[in-house]
Amino acid sequence: MAQSDILFPLLDAFKIELPSWGFADTGTRFGKFFQDAAAGNIDEKLADAGQVHKLTGSCPTVAVHVLWDFKKEQNASEVAAMAKRHGVAIGAINPNVFQDQEYKWGSITNRAEAIRHAAIEHILDSVKIGRTVGSQYLSLWFADGINYPGQSDIIARKHWAAEALKQVHGAMPQDMTMLVEYKPFEPAFYATDIADWGMASHFARVAGPRAKVLVDTGHHYQSTNIEQIVAWLLDENMLGGFHFNDRKYADDDLTLGSIDPYQIFRIFHEIENHRFRAGQLPPIAYMVDQSHNLKPKIEAMIQTVDMAQQLYAKACLVDRKALAESQAREDLVQSENILRGAFLTDVRGLLADWRKSKNLPADPLAAHRQSGYEKKAAAERRKKYGSKGGGGYA
Repeated sequence: MAQSDILFPLLDAFKIELPSWGFADTGTRFGKFFQDAAAGNIDEKLADAGQVHKLTGSCPTVAVHVLWDFKKEQNASEVAAMAKRHGVAIGAINPNVFQDQEYKWGSITNRAEAIRHAAIEHILDSVKIGRTVGSQYLSLWFADGINYPGQSDIIARKHWAAEALKQVHGAMPQDMTMLVEYKPFEPAFYATDIADWGMASHFARVAGPRAKVLVDTGHHYQSTNIEQIVAWLLDENMLGGFHFNDRKYADDDLTLGSIDPYQIFRIFHEIENHRFRAGQLPPIAYMVDQSHNLKPKIEAMIQTVDMAQQLYAKACLVDRKALAESQAREDLVQSENILRGAFLTDVRGLLADWRKSKNLPADPLAAHRQSGYEKKAAAERRKKYGSKGGGGYA
């Protein structure tokens, strides 16, 4: 069977969700550098996401942050209509319970019952928005945690989090999945309330059957074997999705594969290995979570999507039957060579052929640069917002 016969159907089904906040002016805790072409409102974010989808054919949905993307007086269906005009749809709904001053000591694990209630109400409002726009995912990340020993009761916080997630799960429509994200540190540096995949898996199981774990590839300590985590979550039917980025040290938000492409390949290898063993895959939400302070935002997204497609394609080319046979013989060298051989395969030509079969540009980044989209957007938005961008974090 030709490689294209194997890859093309898999690439057809491989969809990657873009983040609305990835097109806005964002930065570090020390400040941010404004870009003339950065989006200043949800309509511009969706327009930029539409440009990426138009060129890659693989990004039909856009994740949104409720506080950043929905005005209080606005009907959520208006945002869904905006997305449709730009050739995309609204994807994962992200509540924001980490930005307001009332969350200084936590949101769903705040010792003040009134603040816990306010956080839950915001998440429930987000569920309603998701129902209105047809979203299939509620994506939850919490900054909750403590910075000093003795600051708070760790187990009390565990119980408060579990109670909140069960309540939210009970309010979700039947076609919505809750994604529980974890992060070992930042902004909590002593004990983050959902610090690793085990905690996230526990909370997902407690919440209910439509709750799964979200793996952010940047949310791990150095040298963590992320692909082993992915394999375990798949085997336990607890993997819900990914936030794609890369990192050298921590949550650096770098374009995918810019530091360690082999790690992302190994993650995809475990996903495809599960398909080989089980015969099918559970639904997996592939999403980008990057906020670029220096790279042009649309170009960074195109880079990430292109790299994700390349690394996924490489993982699909692993000869799994030959690998299983060499593993059975304890032939370490051959087993490793089979894996490395797939990783070292140049799939750019195959990917270009797939794009041509879909009437897409063979090189989406070059096509974007030739389109003049960014220059036009920069001129319009500079005139509208001045040199300080559209304002707000995202």
